[in-house]
Amino acid sequence: MCGRFSLSVNKVEMSKYLEEFYDIEKYPDSIELPRYNVAPGQNVLSVIYYENKYHAGLLKWGFVPSFAKNESIGNRMINAKAETLTEKRAFINSFKHRRCVVLADGFFEWHREGKKKTPYRIAHKEKAIFPMAGLWSTYTKPDGTKMYSCTIITTSANKTVEKIHDRMPVILSEEMRKIWLDPEMTDLRMLTNLLVPTDDEALYYYEVSSTVNNAANDLPECIEAIDA
Repeated sequence: MCGRFSLSVNKVEMSKYLEEFYDIEKYPDSIELPRYNVAPGQNVLSVIYYENKYHAGLLKWGFVPSFAKNESIGNRMINAKAETLTEKRAFINSFKHRRCVVLADGFFEWHREGKKKTPYRIAHKEKAIFPMAGLWSTYTKPDGTKMYSCTIITTSANKTVEKIHDRMPVILSEEMRKIWLDPEMTDLRMLTNLLVPTDDEALYYYEVSSTVNNAANDLPECIEAIDA
């Protein structure tokens, strides 16, 4: 699972990244950066493709299908398993037509030993910012306002992450990302083939403080390594 992540870059760094990789020159001023401890239910910085260009904006983390009876279902749909996307009514339409990437520079997992759970941060060795595969949806509230939400797709852990946890978010390469965001791509078999663990050697991890355990703590301490 992926239940917490970071995007600990500043707005200047994010602007350079979005312009270089997505040709996005502007993104909403409402986006707060840096973020050290992004949690479900919060807005996350995402990229989608429509009207022949990429757009960056905020989606609420916790997928709410368009047919949902109420938005509380999003609390249970922060992740979607890559292996079962085509089997889930909630996800199938978005899998075909509403794919996104959620931007991060690290994610957190907790390693369990007996009753003890130790938090670790996993980051990419080469990429300061990386795209995690996601799906998004539009839900119309009873008052007529629209809510835009998303889920992060997970897959089995690679050999690096499995030392901590058995699942990990799908991290897309640049070529995979272009295919994933292409609205003309509707071949579910080809799309499913993108949803695999990233290379074993691409990631590294380190132990962090229990400060990250509380989602209210959006502090630099959340991403700082604990000295061995």
